[in-house]
Amino acid sequence: MFGRPLLRFVRKDTHINFMRGRYMGLIVSAVLSIASIILFFHPGLTLGLDFRGGIVVEAKTSGPADFAKLRTALAAQHISHASLQAFGAPDDVLIRLDAGDDQNTDAVVDTVRRAVTDAQPGTTILRADAVGASVSAELFRNGMLALGLSLAMILVYIWFRFEWEFALSAVITLVLDLTKTMGFLVITGFEFDLVMVAAILTILGYSTNDKVVVYDRVRENLRKYRTMPLMELINLSINETLNRTLGTSSTVFLAALPLALWGGATLSGFAWTMLFGIVVGTSSSIFIAAPLLLFMGEGRLKRGAKAGPAPAQQKS
Repeated sequence: MFGRPLLRFVRKDTHINFMRGRYMGLIVSAVLSIASIILFFHPGLTLGLDFRGGIVVEAKTSGPADFAKLRTALAAQHISHASLQAFGAPDDVLIRLDAGDDQNTDAVVDTVRRAVTDAQPGTTILRADAVGASVSAELFRNGMLALGLSLAMILVYIWFRFEWEFALSAVITLVLDLTKTMGFLVITGFEFDLVMVAAILTILGYSTNDKVVVYDRVRENLRKYRTMPLMELINLSINETLNRTLGTSSTVFLAALPLALWGGATLSGFAWTMLFGIVVGTSSSIFIAAPLLLFMGEGRLKRGAKAGPAPAQQKS
């Protein structure tokens, strides 16, 4: 009684022919990735405070925000290029300023605080973040370096754990996942900052784990079913791990969903990016990584010395 799972997404004896859609999956993925690369260069990512530099002040006014008064008060303090944005409730205001000299950052923050408080008495400053131009450039370099190193380490890990066909197909799939995520950020307009770098690194780690689960089963079945055609073997491996894949994806998805809905301006972008990455990472394990392994591994992957009987296959 207690040994059986309480919830199964698919039946244990499911035999879905995922490889039937291998060409369509690769074509759709390539088109989306190419479109994402184009969007990356034009119009490009919306760089956040960490990478663009500047000042962000989040304020809550005593009543509905009067943007005309706020702009007038800022202009009176010789801050004429501020960008004011409403978000969340009518009394929530986000004020952005471009980066200036690093030495003047603290003075500018104090001036903005004083201006918004004078414009609407009772206004509360929730947060005020400032990043100088030189610091933002360094943070951008470090963020890109972190993404590059993570892909390199993933390649090394999978290369040592599996044959090169597994490693190459996994890394190609992860790069495609990464480009689609960048396209998602451009379309949605979410700011690309250190929080988004953390989200992308988390997505890459999750997606890698998902692919390793499938690849482990493929390698195990290569030893068990020596004479089974590789396409059937990959289909069998995906079906055998499908419940685990869907269960893990659903758990992470449901954990991130409340943050996306009620996380506020600070966390909602991170959470929506995570939700997108979970869907992309799960689907790419089945419709991209597996077909790439099929094309690269046909006639090359090592088989075990012992052959086992092939399980009965049913048409889906």
